[in-house]
Amino acid sequence: MPDDPIVPAHQPESIISVENITEVTPQFLEDLRADILHHFESLQLPALNGGTNGILSKETIRASHSNQRSEIIEREYKVLAPYQARLLSHFANGDEVKPAAISPELIPVVSGEETGYLFRFASLLWSVPVSHGYGRRMRFLVRDRSNQKLIGIFALGDPVFNLQCRDKWIGWDVNDRRARLVNLMDAYVLGAVPPYNQLLGGKLVASLIGSQEVNQLFSDRYGASRGVISKMKKSPRLVLVTVTSALGRSSLYNRLKLMQGERTLIEYQHIGETRGFGHFQISNGLFERLRTLLALENHPYASGHQFGQGPNWRLRVTRVGLARLGLDDNLVQHGINRQVYAMSLAPDFKEFLCGQIRKPALVCPSASEIAIAALNRWVLPRASRNPEYRTFRRDQLLQIIQPNEFLQE
Repeated sequence: MPDDPIVPAHQPESIISVENITEVTPQFLEDLRADILHHFESLQLPALNGGTNGILSKETIRASHSNQRSEIIEREYKVLAPYQARLLSHFANGDEVKPAAISPELIPVVSGEETGYLFRFASLLWSVPVSHGYGRRMRFLVRDRSNQKLIGIFALGDPVFNLQCRDKWIGWDVNDRRARLVNLMDAYVLGAVPPYNQLLGGKLVASLIGSQEVNQLFSDRYGASRGVISKMKKSPRLVLVTVTSALGRSSLYNRLKLMQGERTLIEYQHIGETRGFGHFQISNGLFERLRTLLALENHPYASGHQFGQGPNWRLRVTRVGLARLGLDDNLVQHGINRQVYAMSLAPDFKEFLCGQIRKPALVCPSASEIAIAALNRWVLPRASRNPEYRTFRRDQLLQIIQPNEFLQE
């Protein structure tokens, strides 16, 4: 989802802690129901206001996410503020960027180390929240070797189990999907940071996902893995990456194709759109209260994320919790349809994913090949046409990521 930088949403802890709640009382149910209805009314979501057939302005979509974004920034910034000066130094001033010298380097992110803090800090620049990712997870910084500054970030995680447009495009039935979904990853965070975003750096970052280096790290990390539930060794091969636009129609992925002479290096294909269902409209506080309700009633979904149920778990908790409160579970339909794109990494990926062949013919260009082609195709022409990027100063980022309470100090 990278038309607009993305903020990671809360990933619930394995232990539920809601102060002073030890039993389900009528007052608890009444208060939670009233708070949810009040919260939904404040969001002005299209699905609750007559609908818009999924056609919304980017400003409207941003506004729908604003409450969740504010909540996340306040929480994250309290953790990251002590490291602000050091983290900010990783971002370039405009005059430190020399377009012809840009040389992207892929840096795997390690939680608890500086790469992890920098990834979280950069993520606060995005306006549409997403999760931290579920199950398998590969996160990267993209750094410019020429000045050691951050170009952008991306992260791959387990895809949702049921995505109709994807499954239809591949030609999957339920059994195919269950057996071979392990060979897919979903780009749940993707984009360039200022000032590289002004040079179409987002297209460079999106293209690097298809590199040999990323595919090799996937093989090294997961090639010998076993299924969480089945315990079977599946020897996955990364042959397809999906991504969903953050703000409706995507200017980043639409017609994103990178050539090297007659050879296609990277291509994103539009394969459909989502149906406007999700859980972002439930705040983290309300979600934890719904989860507490299910836990107190010993519902298995309360801790379902521990057992391989993946990205759909939070949506299931929300549906069941709403129904328990006597609310229509269609409240999870927010009405924002998002475009879905896919990048294949093997010409015979469909045959492999449908079980017709046992081994795909992986064809992944190197990161250096991608970088050279992307600079010539996008970055250098944009730098020549629009030199405004040179005026950017890294301190401007603080106006985007600092909560109001910090700006007022």
